[in-house]
Amino acid sequence: MSTQTGALHQPATADASTLLRRILWIDGVSTAASGVLLLAAARPLEDLLGLPTSWAIPLGIALLGWALAVVLVVDHPRIPPRHVTFVITGNVLSAVGLVLLALTDLVPLTGLGVAFMLLMAVVVAAYAELQFMGLRRAEKTSDR
Repeated sequence: MSTQTGALHQPATADASTLLRRILWIDGVSTAASGVLLLAAARPLEDLLGLPTSWAIPLGIALLGWALAVVLVVDHPRIPPRHVTFVITGNVLSAVGLVLLALTDLVPLTGLGVAFMLLMAVVVAAYAELQFMGLRRAEKTSDR
């Protein structure tokens, strides 16, 4: 009789940590892509969204920095829960900041710009929620 191996036969801990690692990776890659977009298209986005280049460029740089931080967390062989908590907190603060940016007159956003910021806030909040769920699931399975 042979021993079966493969993804279907890995322990639940591996599944939970794989899910957490995957959502962190998607967060990091999409954040990097957003940063590159803001840097590469700052001028056209100014007309389209109302986001001044003086905001888009630093925001793009900050997004690239955040993406690097998230990818460094993912790169750990065993992701420390406090690092995931740091990412979740950063995402929650980002979502709140995006909502405030969209709903105040701090930046003269167009209607499309407001919608874009609110959409980004929803995506970032969803990442935070999925990461929180993944962290709880990984902690629960590691306690067994």
